[in-house]
Amino acid sequence: MKNQRQAKILEIINTQQVETQDQLLALLEAEGIRTTQATISRDVKELRIVKELTSLGSYRYTTADNAMTSGFSTRLHTIFRESVTSLDYAQNIIVLRTLPGLASAAGSALDAMNLSAVVGTLAGDDTVMVVMRDTNTAASFCGEIKSLLN
Repeated sequence: MKNQRQAKILEIINTQQVETQDQLLALLEAEGIRTTQATISRDVKELRIVKELTSLGSYRYTTADNAMTSGFSTRLHTIFRESVTSLDYAQNIIVLRTLPGLASAAGSALDAMNLSAVVGTLAGDDTVMVVMRDTNTAASFCGEIKSLLN
């Protein structure tokens, strides 16, 4: 029963904006799962569910891993917008040009994302070389980075 309830909690917070434990309790009851607020509180702690600030200024429950990824994504976006001046790719290698002294930050941000498509990065003063798994991945990733810059 506990595993079922916790799986349903994760499903609910990943598909709906849940702001309070009372709201979560009501959503669980709507799914036919009867429990108490104290049990929900323990589940939230065990599942490492945290509240994150949304772009609308309200809070919502999410898993700690999702919050961390979201934080990295925001940081990567900021670093790229403020430091990357140009980029291009050749086969499976992307070359990012940055403002002087900022290549290491851009490379480190990419490494911290733990993206399976990125084999690794090598940063100098104003250039980052990103080695991707294949040419198609490099092309699509380069396109994503360009959209971050616009």
